[in-house]
Amino acid sequence: MLQGQRIVIIGGSSGIGLETARGALAQGAEIVIASRSEDKLRKAKEKLGAKVETYQLDTTQEQQVKSFFDTIGSFDHLVVTAAATSGGGFLETDTAKVRELFENKFWGQYYAAKYGAPKLSPNGSITLFAGVVAYKAMVGSSALGAVNAAVASLGQTLALELAPLRVNVVSPGIIDTPSRIGMPEEARRSFYEGVASKLPVKRVGRAEDVAHSVLYLLQNGFVTGTVLHVEGGHLLT
Repeated sequence: MLQGQRIVIIGGSSGIGLETARGALAQGAEIVIASRSEDKLRKAKEKLGAKVETYQLDTTQEQQVKSFFDTIGSFDHLVVTAAATSGGGFLETDTAKVRELFENKFWGQYYAAKYGAPKLSPNGSITLFAGVVAYKAMVGSSALGAVNAAVASLGQTLALELAPLRVNVVSPGIIDTPSRIGMPEEARRSFYEGVASKLPVKRVGRAEDVAHSVLYLLQNGFVTGTVLHVEGGHLLT
């Protein structure tokens, strides 16, 4: 169903975004990916093929986002997976870090929706990204939970305001992606094993698990205003 459709994936150079791009390409879509890292964009292009368009973009800079959409022109679907994440105790976390988190994950998606929507085809869609801590309180995730909740609320409201454009939100659980590459390998493995042991599916998520969900939202024209939880049953534990 994505044959010939032009899909813009902000954050498409790695992790969930890259897997989404790979899956959409397999269905015949035309892909534009944007990322802050020029090196990641180069590597993504090598993996996906020369026909993929790539653009360097910092989503925290509103004017950059506006210029990006002015440059690429019209398209059919927008997916915004790009976002920095962080955690820490409420009383111990520097307020500047919390503001930076909002700049990255909330305002980046806000700008993308604002300037991307006018370029979308009438039957197009926007897919934003929240996360499980918006719905399941976890120690050390007060700021991230608040940001994710804000994104989810934004997406559902935009589904009404931007109709007939469809707007949905994906809310992943704990996913094994490069976003946690900064953790020491042993600590990361221990973290994943601890989470997996508590989940009904007995494993953490993979990027392709979430990418499948994004592709479903792009293709199903009767789904809008939905928060799609992809968390292995985490909300049940």
